[in-house]
Amino acid sequence: MNELWQSASVIAQTQTIARSLKHFTGRDLLPGNFLPMEFAEKVFHVPFVLVSHGTEADPILNYGNATALALWEMSWTELTRTPSRLTAEAPNREERARLLEMVGTLGFINDYSGIRISKNGRRFKISRATVWNLLSENGSPCGQAALFSHWEFL
Repeated sequence: MNELWQSASVIAQTQTIARSLKHFTGRDLLPGNFLPMEFAEKVFHVPFVLVSHGTEADPILNYGNATALALWEMSWTELTRTPSRLTAEAPNREERARLLEMVGTLGFINDYSGIRISKNGRRFKISRATVWNLLSENGSPCGQAALFSHWEFL
């Protein structure tokens, strides 16, 4: 089987995530110029967490790099079938929903902090996260993404 980042859908999602981050924040996801598959591989293996979800009524995660998969203790298949709200414990879901609504309005936020939970019940606090809207190539909203490199287990 091919590696995850070799899939056309993963390559496309990685491009959408990077293009949207640049659009809203002016930041590059990774420095340098890479072919799309090479970029997707590098992003998959970076030491920070990168996740995204779509625009469904109850948004489903549609991307998580290797760091995200390890942190949430999920396989790719599990992650990409999970409603993103389930990455937070029930008491923290309202706060998470407010965050995503604010991102929807502003385009992005920096310095987000919150409590999350892995599939196996391991709780962790994320901090200094950037959360931003995703735009398709034609500029239509197509989800949201988050990036963070700071977390601590509780």
